[in-house]
Amino acid sequence: MEAPGGPGEARGAAAGPGRSVYLDYNATTPPEPEVVEAVTEALREAWGNPSSAYPAGRKAKDIVNAARANLAKMVGGKPQDIIFTSGGTEANNLVIHSTMRLFEESQRAEGDRPAEQQPGLVFGLKPHFITCTVEHDSIRLPLEHLVREGMADVTFVPVSQLNGQAEADDVLAAVRPTTCLVTIMLANNETGIIMPIPEISRRIKALNQTRVASGLPGILVHTDAAQALGKRRVDVQDLGVDYLTIVGHKFYGPRIGALYVRGLGVVTPLRPMLFGGGQEWNFRPGTENTPMIAGLGKAAELVNKNCETYEKHMKKIRDYLEERLQTVFEKKRIHLNSLFPGSERLSNTCNFSISGPHLQGRAVLAHCRMLLASVGSACHSDHGDQPSPILLSCGIPPEVARNAVRLSVGRSTTKEDVDLVVEDLRQAVIQLEKSSAS
Repeated sequence: MEAPGGPGEARGAAAGPGRSVYLDYNATTPPEPEVVEAVTEALREAWGNPSSAYPAGRKAKDIVNAARANLAKMVGGKPQDIIFTSGGTEANNLVIHSTMRLFEESQRAEGDRPAEQQPGLVFGLKPHFITCTVEHDSIRLPLEHLVREGMADVTFVPVSQLNGQAEADDVLAAVRPTTCLVTIMLANNETGIIMPIPEISRRIKALNQTRVASGLPGILVHTDAAQALGKRRVDVQDLGVDYLTIVGHKFYGPRIGALYVRGLGVVTPLRPMLFGGGQEWNFRPGTENTPMIAGLGKAAELVNKNCETYEKHMKKIRDYLEERLQTVFEKKRIHLNSLFPGSERLSNTCNFSISGPHLQGRAVLAHCRMLLASVGSACHSDHGDQPSPILLSCGIPPEVARNAVRLSVGRSTTKEDVDLVVEDLRQAVIQLEKSSAS
């Protein structure tokens, strides 16, 4: 697949003086033309309040319902299990704060029971969360905040330095009587490593049978699927999760999101953070952002139709990129930071380092004339020349991690783009090494 164009001037095949090649698709993606069209049409034709009965309102309601159906199909769920949010950060916080409240409610219920019926291991204690050391800041920071406020306990399970994954054995070993939520991302945004979510979910569900029988609260499972959607098929039935976060701007949609909840409010409980007009079944009130929801639904529709094509194309280009890097810089100078034996990774992600004392990733990118990329997660952009904590957690040596560059290809990236980028990197390295020698 040779899809048309990238964002703005980032179209490598035509690159020349003043042109650029965008390879930071894990940070954000440009909206597809069909998405822009859907947003524009909704602004013109569906400006009414979706709760209103007149034509513009009914049109808006139809758009919201169609988008919900497309999102549900994209993740293998049901439309009634999808609620719209402002983005992934809100969805992740909603899951965390909801499970906090659910735990507190269970504690109050236990406190109302006769003392001889109370499972003493739980009553009066703080809720416990399990996550891993390579999570997005919208998971890590809310949990760290709860710890600082004395409201919760959190275990950050280290990822294996052999495979880059949060292993199920380590997650299960961290479980306590007060554990209420396990939240592990589906795919890491810097390495692209796919986490073993189906195994984790399966083993937590088996453990829950024992816990419930002994009077302990069941453990819910959440995954942030922001990086995986649009790059591989995602099916909540296979994953076995209770909650799944959806982020539109990672799969060529607008900057809003959604949350999947298995059997919303019936099988799996949810508690709102906001209170208002009752939209989204009172779980996320506020007048629906119809134009952005229209764009999100269109982006999901495109994924439903073309996901395998997208994935195949991106993998072909990513593999070509890594071959070119190893050829131009020689294998001994290139360290592929996202290659772990036995682990699957996203089709589009290449994290690498070029060995050399003056080749820190930021310096290399600063000396590139065409390449638009990053050293890692945009959420860690304030770390300066410090090595990525994600890579360090994965066992990448500091001197290697400091030189890391993350390139993430997109649907429109071509081999010509790759050739231009690799040559751009080569020239940047030559310039840096000449400067250091003088």
